[in-house]
Amino acid sequence: IAATQPSTNWHLKENAREHHTSKFSSEELIVRRGQAFTITFNGTERPEQNLIFIAETGPKPSKTTKTLATFDISSTASKEGWSAVVQSTSSNSVSISISSPHNAVIGRYRLSVQSGSSSPASLGTFVLLFNPWSSGDDVFMPNKAECEEYVLEEFGIIFAGNKNRISSFGWNFGQFQGDILNICLSILDRSLYYRQDPITDVSHRHDPRYLGRVLSAMVNANDDQGVVLGNWSGKYEGGKNPTSWTGSGEILQSWKKSGFKPVKYGQCWVFAAVLTTVLRCLGIPTRTITNFSSAHDADGNLRVDEFYDADGNHLERGADSVWNFHVWNESWFTRNDLGPSYSGWQILDATPQEESGGIYQCGPASRHAIKEGEVDLDYDGPFVFAEVNADCMYWNYDSATGKKTLIFSKSTEIGDSISTKAVGRDDRVDVTRDYKYEEGSAKERDIFKKARKKLGLEDKFDPTAPKVEEIEQKPDISGKFKVAGSLEVGKDLNLLLVLENLQSEAKTVNVKMTAWSTLYTRRRVNQIWKDSISVTLAPKEEKQFPIKIKYPEYQQQITTDKTIQVTALCHVEDGIQVLVKRNITLDSPGIDIQVLGEAKVNKEVVVEVAFTNPIDTEVKDCLLQVEGSDLIQGILELRIPPLKANEKSSTKFKLIPSEAGPKHLLVNFSCDKFADIKTFKMINVIN
Repeated sequence: IAATQPSTNWHLKENAREHHTSKFSSEELIVRRGQAFTITFNGTERPEQNLIFIAETGPKPSKTTKTLATFDISSTASKEGWSAVVQSTSSNSVSISISSPHNAVIGRYRLSVQSGSSSPASLGTFVLLFNPWSSGDDVFMPNKAECEEYVLEEFGIIFAGNKNRISSFGWNFGQFQGDILNICLSILDRSLYYRQDPITDVSHRHDPRYLGRVLSAMVNANDDQGVVLGNWSGKYEGGKNPTSWTGSGEILQSWKKSGFKPVKYGQCWVFAAVLTTVLRCLGIPTRTITNFSSAHDADGNLRVDEFYDADGNHLERGADSVWNFHVWNESWFTRNDLGPSYSGWQILDATPQEESGGIYQCGPASRHAIKEGEVDLDYDGPFVFAEVNADCMYWNYDSATGKKTLIFSKSTEIGDSISTKAVGRDDRVDVTRDYKYEEGSAKERDIFKKARKKLGLEDKFDPTAPKVEEIEQKPDISGKFKVAGSLEVGKDLNLLLVLENLQSEAKTVNVKMTAWSTLYTRRRVNQIWKDSISVTLAPKEEKQFPIKIKYPEYQQQITTDKTIQVTALCHVEDGIQVLVKRNITLDSPGIDIQVLGEAKVNKEVVVEVAFTNPIDTEVKDCLLQVEGSDLIQGILELRIPPLKANEKSSTKFKLIPSEAGPKHLLVNFSCDKFADIKTFKMINVIN
């Protein structure tokens, strides 16, 4: 090789088009494994003679760990290892097609070339990613529309609220923006696994199962100074309220800018959304999943215990809980460790709930294994199975005597309306049937028993549980809360307590009612209201009791999750207690987005955002946050003057779209009375 350093043409545009990496805005070559890419370089004499290429990654590359490959020119691409095939030569340059194996370690590689006995000359670096478009790859996804959605789509919809009233909001994953790929690679190099043994860690980076587990630990801050610090206290001083984020970019950039200090604060959807960004960026097909009435079974008995006092207040006793919703991830890859029927969607959960292997990580658990009750298969099957299947036990707890009395148990409460965004559309798809057989069916109960048996629970009857005959006692009355009117922040809350006498003789019932503001995890924050009534129900009679909680009563107490738990504990004379409860999520007032004119690449377009103050008092400290990949750089923040009662505000700003196609604009509006009202709009950008 001549004394000069060879200059390399990486054919960035052509290679990116072939490798589905055009959305990255990088001066570095980014390609996918198991597929050829072309480079041209000069500065070699008799170029096609005796060229040897060296591709290496990680701190101490070696052939045994598959982090170092040396390969010479061959006539055809190899199916097994790395290979180089001459495409064309001229007097002083050569074009080479380089192929990597389907199971190559992913990450940043250094590429050099050696000719004859001279020392190797560096050609530069490139990044190698997973390849869901290639049939030999562990992440191969045969459906191209699914590849587009689960790898290339930068916009997502996350479902929230509760099972009676599912709401949704947009999220900007932004996996191809700015420096995100480099940040994702640095997440890998900061994991506990890498710190303990960098050489082994890098050698495992060919395996999506390994990386999924490592990243489920690194996206939360527990153990390893990971990306996001969780906070479920309802107090978010010193950081951002988890409900205020609209995308992953700001979070990942902040983590890097602060010198890799955990970003404050996250709750489940934030962990899931950031994990989606990182995995899509690396090329592993990934989506967010929302499970409604999601169980957190802390003691591994597939049962969730909830305790109430004599006034019907939900007590913080025991570590079990049921969340209105919980968001986790599914990633698509084969499970060579379990066998073909367990391949496909795998559950990963980056929210720090329980330790697994000594650190806060969860998954991958095969979704098929969860459906079939195969809770003994790797990883974390019992925890995930309980999230969608646990039985609920409701207890009355007397703090004076420490006595627990079972009020009732329910096996159909947990794991409802499991939801994800549709492929190519902004709609909800229900995937509950992929997690379990129909609630209440014999098959579903059989699977539950199978799971209990595998966990050694089938013979262990809990000594604290009441005797079986006590469980079988039938209540004399039934009750439910009905919503009367709208459920909106700023409006009075109107409910009906409906009680029905199931017996053929009259019953006297003393009812103690409470309403608490909660987080979406149903953790109580402030008591809003309480009342008690005594009623007599004639035989088989049904009666309705109206309940009104005025806006001023709850306005100071409500959390930014906008959730209220209402309970009525009914003490029936000479009968067993009946617990009636309902979790209510209030809707925010609406905001409206209008695009004034046609959106064209590199041309200014004006957008108008309108909000009407729905309450009788002034709102102030109004802030509008706007973001959207390929529409706007970073986040636009606009301060809005105070709005008098029922006044409408209209705010205009300009966008300059950078790429054609369907793009999503996300808007978040906050003021002193309403937190984080979100909406999004799809904008079709034309060339």
